[in-house]
Amino acid sequence: MNKVILAGNILVDNVKTIAAWPEKGMLVPITAVTRAVGGSVCNSGVDLKTLDPSVEVAALGKVGRDDAGDFAVDFLRTHGLDVSRVMRAEGPTTFTDVMTVAGTGERTFFNMHGADSALVPEDVDVSRLDCDLFHLGYLLLLDGLDAPDPEYGTQAARLLAKVQAAGIKTSLDIVSEQSDRFPRIVRPALKYCDYLVVNEIEGALATGLPCRDAAGRTTPELLLAIAEALFELGVKERVVLHCPELSVARDAAGQTAVVPSLKLPSGWIKGSVGAGDAFCAGMLYSFVKGMSSEEGMRLASCAAAANLAAPDSVSGALNLADTLALERFRA
Repeated sequence: MNKVILAGNILVDNVKTIAAWPEKGMLVPITAVTRAVGGSVCNSGVDLKTLDPSVEVAALGKVGRDDAGDFAVDFLRTHGLDVSRVMRAEGPTTFTDVMTVAGTGERTFFNMHGADSALVPEDVDVSRLDCDLFHLGYLLLLDGLDAPDPEYGTQAARLLAKVQAAGIKTSLDIVSEQSDRFPRIVRPALKYCDYLVVNEIEGALATGLPCRDAAGRTTPELLLAIAEALFELGVKERVVLHCPELSVARDAAGQTAVVPSLKLPSGWIKGSVGAGDAFCAGMLYSFVKGMSSEEGMRLASCAAAANLAAPDSVSGALNLADTLALERFRA
């Protein structure tokens, strides 16, 4: 069985393209508006299912009883995901206004917490998960699971502990947030995490270690030091860190791998909403298929590149063969 359940954020992205980010108090025109699904469950789930339709992919989370909730559930169902574990909750479906700068793909997010913030461990019947891998994302954006727990530290840690105890591998993703909440919310969950796939900023905030030097440059050594620290905080099997320049991995045996990013042609990038989720989807595929760290990161970087060719979070997704064909851009 190759089945992955993705739990957590299910939301709708209102993607708005602008020519440039305005100065404070200034006006800039919006040149295009599109609606798309967003969040860890939708983005990584659709990317994973598109990559290889033979992999069973199920969504678990909460949406509102509103038009946005209907849109998200119908989109997931249409793309082949099992939506039987998607629950309806009071309040609006969580949404994000994504401001994307044309040309650079730089994006800024304005998020409203909605129905998915009500997800709690009691909503998950662990005895019925029937999967190889349980992926949870994003910590720091799930109010119910980010809440404290007297025994495990957080509700998310409690949930992941129960999933691990059932013999299911666990995977975790984190949202990029400028705050001091990482030690309190992220670290408890790492003790019950088999696989962790995050960007360099999230890894640095979780560990307190630098990901870049004074000149703003990163190196494999800096990122691998963060990966080692994440193992010390509790990750069991593999840590993968990715950034625009490269990705690195470390496993429980201390083996490491480094893969440079693709050199994409001018004009390729149409947006970067969901690029990290696409990278994560590639790694989730590599975990269930037993691929090496290097194979997984090569696939994942190609999946991220495919995502960058579209303005929204999932429409750039390609099948496995077409995704791997992007290796032609490898430096």
